[in-house]
Amino acid sequence: MSQVNRAELADFLRTRRAALQPEDVGLPRGWRSRRTGGLRREEVAALSSMSTDYYSRIEQRRGPHPSQQMLTALARALRLSPDERDHLFRLAGHAPPHRIPTGDEIAPGMLRIFERLADTPAQVMNHLGETLVQNRLAVALTGDDSRHTGMARSLAYRWFTDPASRLIHPEADHARHSRTIAAQLRAAATREPDDPRAPALIDTLLTASPEFARVWRDHPVAGPTCPPKHIQHPQLGPLHLHGQSLLDPDHPQTLLVFTAPPGTESEAKLHHLANLTKNPA
Repeated sequence: MSQVNRAELADFLRTRRAALQPEDVGLPRGWRSRRTGGLRREEVAALSSMSTDYYSRIEQRRGPHPSQQMLTALARALRLSPDERDHLFRLAGHAPPHRIPTGDEIAPGMLRIFERLADTPAQVMNHLGETLVQNRLAVALTGDDSRHTGMARSLAYRWFTDPASRLIHPEADHARHSRTIAAQLRAAATREPDDPRAPALIDTLLTASPEFARVWRDHPVAGPTCPPKHIQHPQLGPLHLHGQSLLDPDHPQTLLVFTAPPGTESEAKLHHLANLTKNPA
């Protein structure tokens, strides 16, 4: 850890704060007039889960040496690009963090849409079926898929090697899910030929899972449809949902949103799940 360049750090944060508007980060503009454009200090502090006084002292070229955790929170709050984030770390006297592999840095536009989906289960996944971020309702619905490491980050790996990953889906749907997941993995390997993770995952599954090898030989092809999703929730029982997918044209990422038809029992269960996450027992 080297010395902080307080003047440059303060100036950099001010310029990036001024470049954002409340609506860019999912905040209401409010009724008070703004003397200058951009976010207020207290808004950046709230988005970063730090006190306004702590953040203000950084912009005033004084105060503590920001930790890596604080810098990561600031980078996300200010919607910094990977290069801007690395620059922030260097100004604060830290080595930049290792870059997330290509396809894992959530596109700013996708992130803005995701952060507005507070009342419905939603998550962002990369081309390998690795969950990059989930909101609280998605975690409550399907479990925390972002906690996994290594190849287990991939839905395909978990599905074909860990029987527990199938428990939330009725057994009658397993064969269809197997074909869909294998087809999505084949499409990912075709779309991203320079990513070595896809062929490594495929080779591992061909050895580890006879089912995957059998399905893979059939060359299943995934279509653009969003078929119904049946989920067996441990608290709420069966839910019949739709998974709507939004593809980013410039990044190998998908925003998946779970919805239920209006007026159905599944919609009522989703509302109940939202209340459970707000008031956990």
